[in-house]
Amino acid sequence: MSKLDPSVHDTTPKVLRHNARSHPDEVALRLKEYGIWHETTWAGYLAKVRRLALAFRDLGIGPGDVVALVGDNDVDWIATEIAAHAVGAMTLGIYRDALEEEVGYLVGYAGAKLVYAQDQEQVDKLIGLAGKVATVEHIAYADSRGMGKQTDPRLHEMAALEERGERLHAADPGAFDALVDATSGDDVAILCTTSGTTANPKLAMLPHGRFIRHTITYLQADPKDSTDEYVSVLPLPWIMEQVYCVGFGLVARMTVNFPESQDTMFQDLREIGPTFLLLAPRLWEQIAADMRARIMDASSVNQWIFDKGLKLGMKAIEEGRRSTLADVMLFSALRDRLGFSRVRSAATGGSAMGPETFKLFLAMGVPLKQLYGQTETLGAYTLQTGEELDVDTVGPPFQGCEVTILNPDPEGVGEIVTRHPNMFTGYFRNPEATAADLRDGWMHTGDAGYFDAKGRLVVIDRLKDIAETAGKVRFSPQYIENKLKFSPYVGEAVILGAGHEYLTAIICVRFSIVAKWAEKNRIGFTSYTGLSAEPRVYDLIAAEVDRVNRTLPERQRVRRFLLLYKELDADDGELTRTRKVRRGVVGERYGQLIEALYSPVTTAHLDTEVTFEDGRKGRVVADMRIMDVGDTPAAELRKAS
Repeated sequence: MSKLDPSVHDTTPKVLRHNARSHPDEVALRLKEYGIWHETTWAGYLAKVRRLALAFRDLGIGPGDVVALVGDNDVDWIATEIAAHAVGAMTLGIYRDALEEEVGYLVGYAGAKLVYAQDQEQVDKLIGLAGKVATVEHIAYADSRGMGKQTDPRLHEMAALEERGERLHAADPGAFDALVDATSGDDVAILCTTSGTTANPKLAMLPHGRFIRHTITYLQADPKDSTDEYVSVLPLPWIMEQVYCVGFGLVARMTVNFPESQDTMFQDLREIGPTFLLLAPRLWEQIAADMRARIMDASSVNQWIFDKGLKLGMKAIEEGRRSTLADVMLFSALRDRLGFSRVRSAATGGSAMGPETFKLFLAMGVPLKQLYGQTETLGAYTLQTGEELDVDTVGPPFQGCEVTILNPDPEGVGEIVTRHPNMFTGYFRNPEATAADLRDGWMHTGDAGYFDAKGRLVVIDRLKDIAETAGKVRFSPQYIENKLKFSPYVGEAVILGAGHEYLTAIICVRFSIVAKWAEKNRIGFTSYTGLSAEPRVYDLIAAEVDRVNRTLPERQRVRRFLLLYKELDADDGELTRTRKVRRGVVGERYGQLIEALYSPVTTAHLDTEVTFEDGRKGRVVADMRIMDVGDTPAAELRKAS
């Protein structure tokens, strides 16, 4: 068994071939279909990639071409990605829930020649785009259900492509190895979309060699090996899922498991019992909220056990230890129920997590660590060590990764800039954006932060989002929002106040939890809109806002809020596909509401355009109550200013 040498095995197909030759019978991938887990060995993984790669070459896909992928995380996606790399093509992942116009923009901008579209839903998006994506010559699909009446000549079923590739291999057994040998570590492997919080996402060019070498650097900070089990639940277009699913999977030979669907995700996770886990903050928040929701239906005895265990556990973790009694009473059973009993390492990243949520999982015994990075830096380059309670930082930088603070203020806060040998090589077809963000080898992140006394990085917020009130009080909207979202009843929050006398909030209730609370309290409702307008729901959220206010400095407290008639939605452009708030869009779309929050009125009126799930657009007219919070009425604050 030869060791992986990144100077030799410098592309994803070369690493795959190395693993298949050295560990042919080990399980590499596992996929659940119709309730049954199906295993793919390294040898089987390579064989599938070989068949697809030879078929792609026969279709005319080669060096410099772009292969786009849209669908669920599964074996077909990941095999298609590596097969495209094997023929010298670049891959572009697109979020499954992207609307037709988003798919059209990305496919058209990249000039994709082949698109892997998993099923009828994704194929229909491409067919609907017609001549708007003129570069697309081939559309490959895996799920044939509903495809019987499609006559587009560009369509190819994946099973037929694999059969074609098998015949080509039989005719020329050395062809695939020749393709793999021709790949170079300097070639761009992945075009990875940036988060796109302010505009259309850019495409970061990530070469093979840099991707593999940075994965090795990451594994020095957070070791993994072939005994680790990982459940892939976050979207594959996101850089961190690429690092874990593709990078860790190939380099550490960690077994990657794909759930049957998003609906069965947590049940499938429990069945596997992963040793390593990556979830976005919104998923950790959802798990915490669901726990609280379930306890609402429990007996009074179980509610007492939950409350007592939670208080003991949280108190202990704040003192730098874990409570054995809380573990016996509560947390051991919770870990088992959630499928976390075998977790040796867990991570969260992509956006900030509220400190209370973070402490909850540490108290539960989940070894959760915060990481920090960007698409352009091949994902994370800082990670907490886990050696002590640390809810404020994202840990020290990886070995060989330089991080510095540009133009720090007297408190040491400035822009976070970084460089390391394995960053992106620029934005695809966008030299202007590359020159703006990558200067003298340093990546300018646009984030504000500082280093603490122990050399750990603290990330505050986006530089452009740190705001000042009219009274020159600086505040971080994201920090306050994350405190609010620790409440099981708050799904999303947008803090406002730049240039105003006081802070206000637009809040979206967490429908699943608040609906259960309403049913328990015999409150009738028929929709999200009706529930969010209910006076007792306003009182419930006001209590949560007041709880957070008590933890904040007087002049950073929320004084007024309203409950939005709908949830913020990526389809409406209000969130990115990774669930980050697009503040510019929210500020523009809900300008009428913001104006009302800073006026003497007690009701806000809205008349705006929305996008429905099927892509149709329409207008919504709604009135929302505005509620004051705290001892000092907003009217007095306005007068005082």
